Amino acid sequence: MKIFIKKSFKENIPNLIRHLGYHENRSRFSQGLNFVRTVSRGFYPRFHLYINQATEEELELNLHLDQKKSSYPGTHAHAGDYDTEVVKEEAERIKNILERL
Repeated sequence: MKIFIKKSFKENIPNLIRHLGYHENRSRFSQGLNFVRTVSRGFYPRFHLYINQATEEELELNLHLDQKKSSYPGTHAHAGDYDTEVVKEEAERIKNILERL
């Protein structure tokens, strides 16, 4: 699910995303800025958020829910939900928090 936000905040992106409860995800497979927020005590399921520059004034947040780690050795594909109700609720939570900052 894609969320577009105006770049009207004063903080840098990692600090801004920490306000949402996410932490930076460092992976050899990832390109660009990406962050995760676990849903339970385990590593999965977790929300995964990629951040891209959409325009000069706008950021694109690409959100999905990782259900589990990839099943096949040597791949980084996973079971992810992109447009489920849970993902939509998380997108709304993110928008509401960012509006207050």
